[in-house]
Amino acid sequence: MIKLPSGTEVPVLGQGTWRMGEAADRRADEIAALRAGLDLGLSLIDTAEMYADGEAELIVGEAIKDRRDDVFLVSKVLPENATARGTIAACERSLRRLGTDHLDLYLLHWRGDVPLAETLAAFVTLMLAGKIRSWGVSNFDVDDLADLARFPGAADLQTNQVLYNLTRRGIEFDLLSQARAGRLPIMAYSPIEQGRLLAHPALGRIADRHDATPAQIALAWVLRQPNVFAVAKAGTLAHVHENHGALAIRLTPDDLAELDAGFPPPGQRRPLETL
Repeated sequence: MIKLPSGTEVPVLGQGTWRMGEAADRRADEIAALRAGLDLGLSLIDTAEMYADGEAELIVGEAIKDRRDDVFLVSKVLPENATARGTIAACERSLRRLGTDHLDLYLLHWRGDVPLAETLAAFVTLMLAGKIRSWGVSNFDVDDLADLARFPGAADLQTNQVLYNLTRRGIEFDLLSQARAGRLPIMAYSPIEQGRLLAHPALGRIADRHDATPAQIALAWVLRQPNVFAVAKAGTLAHVHENHGALAIRLTPDDLAELDAGFPPPGQRRPLETL
């Protein structure tokens, strides 16, 4: 478990839903996978109004029906909707699709042209109305967080969700350490880079040593970081169990050195990467 600034504890590994809801023939499998994840204790489910134009939220709503109390539910508002009124309207649409009366955490999906003051004001309104329990941001770099910190209420920020995996280590140069110093948990998305990094020989060798899969090693590498939790998509029962198995893996110093050699850490500041 990891503790948010509010004191709420959430699992270090949650379930992502990006690309869910895009194909009707996968719907039943995706719902079953989310339910299986809940059975395994992966009670954080992350979604967004953007994902499949709301279809992912509908799938999550079906999966958590009669199980809402088991779930820490996260969704996101698009930046073009993040005005004072637009954020509230977007949240209400998400709540209807999800079949619930509140979100546990509501994120600004990325920074857009709408002034942050408007979005924060809407978050406060939604919290006072009981429609969200807390709020955070996604895809914010160091400078964005510095701007955010100037606004009243910014201390209620719960997390910054960013792209982080073995091939996307840029946040280690500054954002990750600053977040740790400020006790702001980082929520990592795409922790296995949608599978694109799994053919790397180093992952294969380490997986063999741990009787694991390359995906489990890549996920364990992200999860071993203090102050980091992750959301990983799994559209099938087998994939859910594979992701869950990563929680039991403890990488050795030799493993970590080999991964550093294969996936070098950043030597200078880089712009925040996104997918």
